[in-house]
Amino acid sequence: MYQTIHYEKKDHIGILTIDRPEALNALNSTVITELEQVIGEVEGDGTLLGLILTGAGRSFVAGADIGEQQPLDLAGGRKWGQRGSALMRRIEKLEIPTIAAVNGFALGGGCELALSCDIILASEKAKFGQPEVGLGITPGFSGTQRLPRRVGTAKAKELIFSGRMVKADEAERMGLVNAVCAPEELMDKAMELARSFAKNAPIAVKYSKACIDRGMQMDIDDGIALENELFAMCFATADQKEGMKAFLEKRDAAFENK
Repeated sequence: MYQTIHYEKKDHIGILTIDRPEALNALNSTVITELEQVIGEVEGDGTLLGLILTGAGRSFVAGADIGEQQPLDLAGGRKWGQRGSALMRRIEKLEIPTIAAVNGFALGGGCELALSCDIILASEKAKFGQPEVGLGITPGFSGTQRLPRRVGTAKAKELIFSGRMVKADEAERMGLVNAVCAPEELMDKAMELARSFAKNAPIAVKYSKACIDRGMQMDIDDGIALENELFAMCFATADQKEGMKAFLEKRDAAFENK
């Protein structure tokens, strides 16, 4: 169905793999188009409880395709940046939890793709960076916005101004990634984490993600008001009744996402 990506579902978890090994999975127009299509599929799938994004081979995504970008003019550059940023925003706004399983290079657009996910797990071989200034451009898929929100303004400026790559252990220390594991354990760890999210009440997880993501853009009083409203809305769900009943009966809850 797709030329440059693979998509499958397992235990209500979507697994999206970018597979363009001849270019270290670099994002070109074809990859972007296919990612747009599969994210549309994810957005419309009410059975999904999580999504894992990863790359085939020795790279997650080594950036956006330089050969395709080099001849762009002002209008072309604007269109390319807007398109990539819109895709990253759609991933970020998915209601379900998203995990980037970074197995190798996550540079430029690849780092920005990882940053659009809720959680980043990294192989010990992973390397992260925003090297765009060395190519005469800024990060173009919202890296200047998400990286400082993840690691802080000063550290983001250091990484973006220098363009240097950081290994997985340093990325973990600065808060860019949640955890580091052996390469052969990466996908198992990602699935384990996704399943730990999926076992809980899906609506409550969705509302919790909305509270965090939307609340971080508000002042604290508005954020608290948002939480209060979504907390209240949980009490209109069958899953809240089941979850609390199961707790009182000392058994596992059987959530139905309603």
